[in-house]
Amino acid sequence: MFTIHFSSQNKSPLYEQIYTYIKEEIRIGSLAYQEKLPSTRNLATYLQVSRNTVDMAYAQLVSEGYIESKNKSGYYVCQINEMVNVSTKKSISTNHSAVVKSHYQYDFSPFSIDINNFPLNTWRKLSKECLNNSNNDLFLLGPKQGDLAFREAIQRYLHESRGVQCEKEQIIIGAGADYLLQLLTQLMQSLSQCKIAMENPTYTQAYRIFRGLGVNTCCIPLDQAGMEIDSLIRSEANIAYVTPSHQYPLGIIMPIKRRQALLQWANEAEDRYIIEDDHDSEFRYKGKPIPALQGLDQNGKVIYMGTFSRAIAPAIRVGYLVLPPTLLKLYQSRYNYYTSTVSRIDQSILTSFINDGYFERHLNKMRKRYKGKHDVLIQALKIFRNKISIKGEHAGLHLVVTFHYPFTEEELIQKAKNASIKLYGLKDFFITFYPIDAYEPTVLLGYANLTDEEIVQGVQLLYDTIKMK
Repeated sequence: MFTIHFSSQNKSPLYEQIYTYIKEEIRIGSLAYQEKLPSTRNLATYLQVSRNTVDMAYAQLVSEGYIESKNKSGYYVCQINEMVNVSTKKSISTNHSAVVKSHYQYDFSPFSIDINNFPLNTWRKLSKECLNNSNNDLFLLGPKQGDLAFREAIQRYLHESRGVQCEKEQIIIGAGADYLLQLLTQLMQSLSQCKIAMENPTYTQAYRIFRGLGVNTCCIPLDQAGMEIDSLIRSEANIAYVTPSHQYPLGIIMPIKRRQALLQWANEAEDRYIIEDDHDSEFRYKGKPIPALQGLDQNGKVIYMGTFSRAIAPAIRVGYLVLPPTLLKLYQSRYNYYTSTVSRIDQSILTSFINDGYFERHLNKMRKRYKGKHDVLIQALKIFRNKISIKGEHAGLHLVVTFHYPFTEEELIQKAKNASIKLYGLKDFFITFYPIDAYEPTVLLGYANLTDEEIVQGVQLLYDTIKMK
């Protein structure tokens, strides 16, 4: 059986790690031509992952010609000797570069989570219960918007925790935020106009998806309350993409006055809508959670987006949309041919995870754990005294830190890289321009996937590196 080690430092989905491992074993000859691979069920049990995860890895290997499926027999390694001979040198060089680029002693990634605290035993228990209930219906195609019980569980959770006002019929389940953004883009393009205004800086993956699908986009600057309304009006956009509860990446919390102004803007025209991306609202460390913008909406103008990736694990790949009634009607009339992209088994497991109280307990545990890491990082950064400024420190999984030193952001990142520290510059989150005069060297310091000791050691090393002459 394969000895695959899932590294907490590897941010790739589990299926991709399995796929990469097997592919490399084939390429270097450790898995010989016509050698039979473990069944998906056996490999999933051995690796303690969902069978769907292994299915996805095998499917990718089949599609690329590394393995083949023989009817009623299993999966076997294909003959690729010629490809190995032709491309080995290039592949080794590429892999080496990837290793060099990704290997840091301290990686302050703002994208990571604490995967070491994944509720594995609970997940295994619920998976076993799900598959032992002899519910054959789970292996059939279910409702296109997602299983009813799952949508009911999400509806209750959103209402109780985020103040979202919706019916289960308004919820659409999808395989991650990327898929849902693509689906939403198609829906938006059915309107009389489709021009999306985005915060600047912003969540760049959403911007890439919109632009990749040919959507007209524009960037709106931010002030201390979030997206500037006057600039939004001048842009003549009809859709605003915002992260009001914890602006990504600056951490701005949009106050009620700005929220009301944004809703007023949306109410002034029929085809104006707001996309509210509530990406990490579960993790707030000061005061009460900020209610969702959608809960203030009385006219069906807010499209609410959420995901379980940050709260549980990225590889689960489950997110959801809450469509206002007018857009739901449009979706059901024009796009009801889409089937759900999330396994019904995964939906069933998540339903039990929420309904049985495991999700709430997990969030409470992780909120406490992240608050501890957050406080350790804040304390460790005091070594810099007045040479840094910190923003966005009351929520989320990263801090925004500005360095008051006479060098550029690129120079800061390079200095850290030379000391085996990975930093993430604010510049990378701007869409079309970077107001260099407005920002001193600024980075996002994530702490979710670092231990307390690594946080302290990494900050100390960064301090020593910057102070070196």
